[in-house]
Amino acid sequence: MAGRSDQFTSPDYMLLDELLSAEHLLIRESVRNYVKKEISPIIEEYAQRAEFPQHIVKQLGTLGCFGPTIPAEYGGAGLDYISYGLMMQELERGDSGVRSTASVQGSLVMFPIFEYGSEQQRKKYLPKLASGEWLGCFGLTEPDHGSNPAGMLSNIKDAGDHVVLNGSKMWISNAPFAQIAVVWARDEQGDIRGMIVERGMEGFTTPATHGKWSLRASATGELVFDNVKVPKENILPGAKGLKGPLGCLTKARFGIAWGTIGAAMDCYDTALRYSKERIQFDKPIGAFQLQQKKLAEMITEITKAQLLNWRVAVLMNEGRATAQQVSMAKRNGCEVATNICRNARQILGGMGITGEYSVMRHLMNLESVITYEGTHDIHLLITGMDITGINAFK
Repeated sequence: MAGRSDQFTSPDYMLLDELLSAEHLLIRESVRNYVKKEISPIIEEYAQRAEFPQHIVKQLGTLGCFGPTIPAEYGGAGLDYISYGLMMQELERGDSGVRSTASVQGSLVMFPIFEYGSEQQRKKYLPKLASGEWLGCFGLTEPDHGSNPAGMLSNIKDAGDHVVLNGSKMWISNAPFAQIAVVWARDEQGDIRGMIVERGMEGFTTPATHGKWSLRASATGELVFDNVKVPKENILPGAKGLKGPLGCLTKARFGIAWGTIGAAMDCYDTALRYSKERIQFDKPIGAFQLQQKKLAEMITEITKAQLLNWRVAVLMNEGRATAQQVSMAKRNGCEVATNICRNARQILGGMGITGEYSVMRHLMNLESVITYEGTHDIHLLITGMDITGINAFK
């Protein structure tokens, strides 16, 4: 399967490219070409082996996919949110795990250091993260606290010029290979604080998570803190309370909304091509009404999601997007993409479960994406609370 050609053609049923600038189109093209050349030929074998292609980290840094909205003085590209969305769409068109690597690095590691960090922290960490020299991870979810991060047990105690960190985090993308972790823990006053924990600090370990059926080409692990001494200069001065980590998640969820539609576009394109080539009952299966129904619904849902994502990106650029609007886009993208992948798998029949096509890999990946950074149900309740004013979480 290595070296197979990537024949992807991007669907644009409502001529949405007309909403994009020449720069947007150029950025999308460069990431699309990268995926066709470097990701598509290798990703299936890495997924089959459940191995993370570590060499892509430097490539993604060179391409500018890490923290593209971060200002250039800190190693970012100073791009807008449409550019960021397009990058995530193209990366996830290749594989959700590749997009996860970039999402975590940009939205969950670089963004909090830029937004909540000191100038010293920005200069020390951001350029190395932007270039891909360093890989980072984000420690919020705990073994017993996923959808309810307010229940976190990880804690820090003051010890003079440093704090002592104890606890553990679970389901952490990039953890096994990360040089740094942005970790959230409760201080002695009960406030949630963010801090930068570096690999090599005594008592800090990152055991890998094995046995995944999903995101198999992405590195997942735990973060374990056993009396880790974290210098006070590593604490993010601008973040106190849950607002800090939730602000990061809003940025990451925005990228997911775009990314999932990349996976959906890949599955649609694969199914459309297959439906024209596969002959049954003396004609292509694309000639049958039920297959046309599936394909027509796929392109309709992709088009609607593209419009929703574009509008949220415009609002992000203007500083007007709410966390709740991003929440809607994340949930919609995940649901649309999962349904499209499932229908594409049906169109491909038995071939749909093989590694010869990308569809089953996308479908398995999306089963994680629909859960992480806010489950399908949690995002529905976020929208519900926004429109009714009533909190259903308590």
